[in-house]
Amino acid sequence: MNKTIALIPGDGIGPDVVAEAVNVLNAVADKYGHHFEYKNVIAGGCAIDKFGKPLPQEQLDICLNSDAALLGAVGGPKWDNLPSEIRPEKALLGLRGGMKVFANLRPAVMWKQLKDACPLKDEIVGDGLDILIVRELTGGIYFGDRGTSEDQNTAWDTEKYTRPEIERIVRMGFEYAQKRQKRLCVVDKANILNSSQLWRRVAEDVKKDYPDVTLSYLYIDNASMQLVRNPRQFDVIATSNMFGDILSDEASQITGSIGMLASASLGDGTGPGLYEPIHGSAPDIAGKDLANPLATILSAAMLLRYSFSMEKEARDIENAVNAVLDEGWRTGDIAGAKCDEVSAAGKLVGTKKMGQLVVDHIKK
Repeated sequence: MNKTIALIPGDGIGPDVVAEAVNVLNAVADKYGHHFEYKNVIAGGCAIDKFGKPLPQEQLDICLNSDAALLGAVGGPKWDNLPSEIRPEKALLGLRGGMKVFANLRPAVMWKQLKDACPLKDEIVGDGLDILIVRELTGGIYFGDRGTSEDQNTAWDTEKYTRPEIERIVRMGFEYAQKRQKRLCVVDKANILNSSQLWRRVAEDVKKDYPDVTLSYLYIDNASMQLVRNPRQFDVIATSNMFGDILSDEASQITGSIGMLASASLGDGTGPGLYEPIHGSAPDIAGKDLANPLATILSAAMLLRYSFSMEKEARDIENAVNAVLDEGWRTGDIAGAKCDEVSAAGKLVGTKKMGQLVVDHIKK
């Protein structure tokens, strides 16, 4: 199978981790007889430096003309003082909006080998965590009307949703819940926000098509607390753009390491999906062979699964990551309190070695 993948390395550790994901994809292609063609895209701070804007249209067009896109990370202190309209993070909104990827799937999975890195007590996490957050990605307060008064003393951002925007997210939440534990929780702030009240009305309407799925609701403040207090109560969470941003980052921390979590941003299936690790650009360790590439490698697995329908190949990558962790190999972020012990055992590795270990397992 021949497929084109747009590579968006971005800033900081982005180029480091994307390079390892490409090595893994190439190993998969060799093993299964596929051909992946890569097209480089400049976006984020590096695009500001070169073009004066975070996402030029011609760079977005490369993504739109590809079968899928793999993103590293954008941003860094170098660009912190720029006006908000040209900050590197605008590239993320531009990619999501331009590619019409309206749903972000963020699995929060605690790998059994990394249980000691989880900040929660054993009796809370039990034998592990596996939560899927379905976040609306192209609406709400991040895309609503906004402004600042001339005297700079008043500013506003508007939360606005339409029924179709909500329905496609809630329906996706029900679909994934059906394939898992048949439990969907819609997170909102319906006691205060009119937009959240609409989320509940739409969810109740869609629920009629999924009688086998249990539907519940939580306010965002309570949901944030419950993720720490009793995370195993959750199976699939569907929520708005801003609330999903908050909850998915919180969920990533309770699983033990933000360096292990992948994400997929999907549309209606007619265009390319956007895949990325959820960690930041970490410019302080960029180019030092210290970054954990596993989240990006696992994002590549999601790319194969959701955009290319290559389930066997995706599972091969995930099994390889699992095998590497079973053998005790760790980057600094997932070695945690056992860093000295891991180092003494010769199992503390950098970005390139970790990527090569995954490649070696795929080739077996």
